[in-house]
Amino acid sequence: MYRGNDIPSRLRHRVITMLNREELDFLDKLGKDALFTTGHKLSYNEILVGLVEFVKEIGLSGERIDSYNALKARIVQRVRTVAGKNEHE
Repeated sequence: MYRGNDIPSRLRHRVITMLNREELDFLDKLGKDALFTTGHKLSYNEILVGLVEFVKEIGLSGERIDSYNALKARIVQRVRTVAGKNEHE
């Protein structure tokens, strides 16, 4: 997985998102928590790349997802399924 500026420029694409103040504050806190515990502040890009890589790893697909709430529910469902499989191994 690439981090921040480690991503080759030919692979980078700009993504613009609209977040409310609470969501933006959460991303800021996530980045700062990393800074205070590791010495490295996570950028918004690193956080988003990490989230995308995570949902890819759990095998999330977009089939029959038509809203934010459906996406959130599917992510929670997949996490529980994957976590349940790991408990039985």
